[in-house]
Amino acid sequence: MSAHAQTAEKGLNTALLCQESYVCSGTDEAVFECDECGTLQCQRCEEELHRQERLRNHERTRIRPGHVPYCDNCKGANGNIMHNNATGSRQRAAMRCQMCKINLCVECQKRMHAGGNKRKHPITVYHGSKHQEEEEEGMDEETKRRKMTEKVASFLLVDETEEIQVMNEEDFIKKLDCKPDQHLKVVSIFGNTGDGKSHTLNHTFFYGREVFKTSPAQESCTVGVWAAYDPVHKVVVIDTEGLLGATVNVSQRTRLLLKVLAISDLVIYRTHADRLHNDLFKFLGDASEAYLKHFTKELKATTARCGLDVPLSTLGPAVIIFHETVHTKLLGSDHPSEAPEKLIQDRFRKLSRFPEAFSSIHYKGTRTYNPPTDFSGLRIAVEYQLENNTTRSPRQPGVIFKALKALSDRFSGEIPDDQMAHSSFFPDEYFTCSTVCLSCGCGCKNSMNHAKEGVPHEAKSRCRYSHQYDNRVYTCKACYERGKEVSVVPKTSASTDSPWMGLAKYAWSGYVIECPNCGVVYRSRQYWFGNQDPVDTVVRTEIEHVWPGTDGFLKDNNNAAQRLLDGMNFMAQSVSELSLGPTKAVTSWLTDQIAPAYWRPNSQILNCNKCGTSFKDNDTKHHCRACGEGFCDGCSSKTRPVPERGWGPAPVRVCDNCHDSRGIRLDVPESQTEEEGGTLIARKVGEAVQNTLGAVVTAIDIPLGLVKDAARPAYWVPDHEILHCHNCQKEFNIKLSKHHCRACGQGFCDECSNERRAVPSRGWDHPVRVCFSCNKKPGDL
Repeated sequence: MSAHAQTAEKGLNTALLCQESYVCSGTDEAVFECDECGTLQCQRCEEELHRQERLRNHERTRIRPGHVPYCDNCKGANGNIMHNNATGSRQRAAMRCQMCKINLCVECQKRMHAGGNKRKHPITVYHGSKHQEEEEEGMDEETKRRKMTEKVASFLLVDETEEIQVMNEEDFIKKLDCKPDQHLKVVSIFGNTGDGKSHTLNHTFFYGREVFKTSPAQESCTVGVWAAYDPVHKVVVIDTEGLLGATVNVSQRTRLLLKVLAISDLVIYRTHADRLHNDLFKFLGDASEAYLKHFTKELKATTARCGLDVPLSTLGPAVIIFHETVHTKLLGSDHPSEAPEKLIQDRFRKLSRFPEAFSSIHYKGTRTYNPPTDFSGLRIAVEYQLENNTTRSPRQPGVIFKALKALSDRFSGEIPDDQMAHSSFFPDEYFTCSTVCLSCGCGCKNSMNHAKEGVPHEAKSRCRYSHQYDNRVYTCKACYERGKEVSVVPKTSASTDSPWMGLAKYAWSGYVIECPNCGVVYRSRQYWFGNQDPVDTVVRTEIEHVWPGTDGFLKDNNNAAQRLLDGMNFMAQSVSELSLGPTKAVTSWLTDQIAPAYWRPNSQILNCNKCGTSFKDNDTKHHCRACGEGFCDGCSSKTRPVPERGWGPAPVRVCDNCHDSRGIRLDVPESQTEEEGGTLIARKVGEAVQNTLGAVVTAIDIPLGLVKDAARPAYWVPDHEILHCHNCQKEFNIKLSKHHCRACGQGFCDECSNERRAVPSRGWDHPVRVCFSCNKKPGDL
């Protein structure tokens, strides 16, 4: 029979010897077990070792009869657990190898010590578990509970910056040291700093053990949120940072308290004041209002989004106000016929606070004539509330973590100082979007970070019109009367017109407004006179909010000059061969078609209106922007703004007579000025077209960059501001050309903008150049 079998049969359980061999050479009986050293130690070795500064704070346990040490192979040299049991903790040893002098659990013995020559090593079998069972049988219920809480330790759950310090569900369960399928409730504590919240939790749940750190110092010993698992009551106990403490990020830490309150089933509000202060009622009242306003909807969404088996209750937790006095009577002592809870409700009403979110509010008081404080009444009240599953049911620890994680992801980020509200503990600014409308200054009413879910900004009040942002939106009046709301925008041509036909129609009858359902509903110069404003006839005007990062609304979509310039790319060769005479004739005709009403037609201008010089075929006629008469270049070389005619604030060409009458306002009828305003845009674009045409014909008179800048639509980024490709960041040079995306107006290289797509919202109804980003957008651009 082998030595292993002989030893196992005898069931030897000799005295545990020192495994450290630091002083005694391994001959003395072990008295302590140091988990951080990972060894059993005799009295002498323990004293000598832990005199060292780096080892002084090690946790040591005194060895009792029947003590079973930890398995030496379960924990590697770096301190990591090599394999776990069901609870995720390090296993106790089942035997000791006398030759190798190591303790082994059953799994390690089978896996590492049962093969080869090691199977012949003599072993000692531990029977500590049987001894412990016999020892526990003789304990009363109170002693068993105390023993269950001996190894409980707290951990930092959320720091002071609202960052969760637990990586995932598995890490959360491991730090709690509970089973994944265990159903738990959550108990948290609130109160002012220095009122003894941590001390209260230690004596209520852990029989006075310092699971949560306490300190007599002035500085708060609890920073952030700490958690621990109570195996007796099967609850997650959460300790929070005190109110009214000396802290920097007051707003963020106050918001953190409400997140903890939202995942709690029972809240203890601890107060050590002799009389109940208004802060208590204001805090609970504001917390109730914020809970109903912001967290009820989010908890429902979390249940649906995470697919939780146990729904998160949208009704708030129960509240126990634990009131300790020294010199004053407890609440309700002077009125035995009235319950303390009724007096508390009266205080809430007087302060206009209504704690409707909480499932119940209870009062538990104790008067301490001589320390220590009696926590037995609070313990009984807590146990009674934990047994009540009417509104709040126990749930798995993974569900608790998911709820906290969801609330932290939703309500996070810094709170600007100018948005802090001091009249409420939980103002809306803590939980709502901080984006402000650029036009009216009102804020978005949606929850924080709602853009991650694709929810647009939304405000409570209506916006006001701002000329700077032009935040009007046109909708088709006919469609609106049929129950549909269809947005329309002014543009150069209709979608059914070819590019050149649309350009010709634009030169003749002005811009159009086209509805996808009704077709073209308006042309700005459809009639010779009497053209009405579209707002009075075919469209409705609405004022929309202007949120940062969004485009304007009624942008200038008159892109006639740019469209002509694009077309000239393939017509330049043909046009350059035309004679100067026909070109002048075409230019003169085009100018007359888009000229304001007060301009004299080119066909009627034969001589300069001032010097009388006759115009020849090659001479250029110039119109004075003030009086509208025709002049030669020498008699109309001066410039000044003419706001009476709509030319301003930039200086424009005027004749010498009008320039000298600078201080005299031109006699222009108001009705005529309003009618001319419709043609003024066409004239400005026409001048750019004319300049473009002249640039293509002469090919050298005007640099191409100036022509492009004059012809570009209003939403395009100017060429001189574009230095790099907006997508690949390549620097533009002579070899690398700039191209504008017709949708966003940014500058790109050819490789990043070689897609073709219609952009109806910008007036491009036929496929034109767009960048990769705009091409990926769904729907119409």
